[in-house]
Amino acid sequence: MSLKKLLKFSLSATFLLPFVVGTAMPHKVHAAPSTLSVAVHSGLETLDPITTTAYIVRTHGYLVYDTLFAMDQNFQPKPQMVDSWSVSPDQKTWTFVLRKGLKWSDGTDVTAGDCVASLERWGKRDGAGQQLFEDVVSLTAPDSKTIVMQLKAPDGLVLASLAKLSSNVPFMMPKRIAETSPYQSIKDPTGSGPYMFIMKDWVPGSKAVYKKNPYYVPRSDPSSLAAGAKIAKADEIDLIHYATEQEAAKALIYGDVQYYESPPMSVVPELEADKSIIVEPTSPPGAMGMIRFNTLIPPFNNKNVRLAVLEAIDQTAYMQAAFGTDPRWWRTCYSIFPCGTTYATDAGNWSMKMANPTAARYALKQAGYNGTPVVVLDPIDIPVLADFTDVTVKTLENIGMNVQVQKMTWDQMLVRRSNRGVQNGWNVFDTWWIADDIDTPQAIAYSGDSKTGWVGWPSDPKLEADRQAFVEATTLTQQQAIAAQVQKDVLNDASVGILGQFFEPIAFNKNVSGLTTPVQFFWGLTP
Repeated sequence: MSLKKLLKFSLSATFLLPFVVGTAMPHKVHAAPSTLSVAVHSGLETLDPITTTAYIVRTHGYLVYDTLFAMDQNFQPKPQMVDSWSVSPDQKTWTFVLRKGLKWSDGTDVTAGDCVASLERWGKRDGAGQQLFEDVVSLTAPDSKTIVMQLKAPDGLVLASLAKLSSNVPFMMPKRIAETSPYQSIKDPTGSGPYMFIMKDWVPGSKAVYKKNPYYVPRSDPSSLAAGAKIAKADEIDLIHYATEQEAAKALIYGDVQYYESPPMSVVPELEADKSIIVEPTSPPGAMGMIRFNTLIPPFNNKNVRLAVLEAIDQTAYMQAAFGTDPRWWRTCYSIFPCGTTYATDAGNWSMKMANPTAARYALKQAGYNGTPVVVLDPIDIPVLADFTDVTVKTLENIGMNVQVQKMTWDQMLVRRSNRGVQNGWNVFDTWWIADDIDTPQAIAYSGDSKTGWVGWPSDPKLEADRQAFVEATTLTQQQAIAAQVQKDVLNDASVGILGQFFEPIAFNKNVSGLTTPVQFFWGLTP
């Protein structure tokens, strides 16, 4: 079975002015250390890319960690820390041999035992990891360079799972760190990636500093998305979170930063007016807006109440609130899997197309809603999500719900949404995922296991059975049919609603080169 996606994301090919060090001198001249400064959408508050799906932590992870396999620009899994691998004739035993010379950023050797512990920890939190480990009988390290994975049944998605893109990525960590509970955040950022995290310069929520890892040895393969040689172009990378989007925009205009991820529409005209700055949308299939319900407590523990809300969702209203009417930035998409990707489907999507508040009010009344307060989490420091939340609040109020908006920062919301109880609890929030995070039934967002799944915690044994059947399918046709059934399951349970598909802006100085999409890997950017 081919693991190749039917859709290939295009890579941005921005190759502009070369960096000029200076004029010739009669003696040897050393280039000044280079720093890439990035205005990020959120500040780094935690160092653990396994315990959270927050994209700022994913960005941190890609700088300081490496993976056994990685996806190239054709979305084929390629070896990264692995030198060679083999599969037994019955497809149940996978053997991986690590590259020589791999070291952690503290100078110690990377071992197979480190990788086993890292995979086991990842497998408890990530959707693809959870499904992979459903088939794992044993995962061992018979020597310092060899990993052996024994499966109870053939699994055609082993390499794709180990090469998982975006979040939660199966990053490798030293065993002493990887043995931390997967439900407790790590504190030690030792990794084997192209950069090291400089703990003494970290200002949580405001600034994170990275410098080249002197122990990192890149592959000899050409760079290709997350795969191949990870060549650290800048000596230092600074991720800076500004208090307002206006401050971030000014920082790019004045040259204090070279890249601004996810500038809101309010500053795009100002950035586009500056001839030294390029503003462009991320490549299709972009990202997907999502509304998430807490299925454990009233009123959304009642599936029919959730279904009523889905009948009122108007994707156009959400997209225009955040991105205006310019068709460069968004489109409607009536599939839980991003439109234009392999498993996108119309199966069972009638509720996604209704946008009918009258029908929703009637359905809400029939569901027995009695005025129970609906606590909406509003991350006011993320403009796109704040805009989405405004529409959600109006939608809920319009169909007769008793809404209580609680404003907070994104980091505060990440903590709050992990609360399963009624005390200081929550009922609904808006978010988004890049397409690659939710383009298969393996996505943690579509888990039906209330114990190991994503926040919101729906319990749906049929959904879980269908997700497992997807992993066990041997042809693309079978997988697409099962994905269609998974969509029916998810929409029938109404634990999530899709708000539309968008291609968020990025802005950067015109001298910057090395851009990638759907994930920007900052190690490859030339400042």
